[in-house]
Amino acid sequence: MKNKTAKWFHAAGIRALKTFAQTAIAMLGTSMLLSEVDWLSLLSASVLSGLLSLLTSVVGLPELKNSEENENEDN
Repeated sequence: MKNKTAKWFHAAGIRALKTFAQTAIAMLGTSMLLSEVDWLSLLSASVLSGLLSLLTSVVGLPELKNSEENENEDN
């Protein structure tokens, strides 16, 4: 069970980090100049998207389902 939980946290963490980065990139892309970036809003939206990603991952992660299927095929 510990191994399964660790795999979930690893996969969910990677997914949340990617979502965080994608949100930050999208918000940076909406500014014409680097000096026009509202850094507080960018950070706030990115953190919120990362948290929402973690909550969404509670439902299930396709990455884990694929790895479980591969493990079952190996046995």
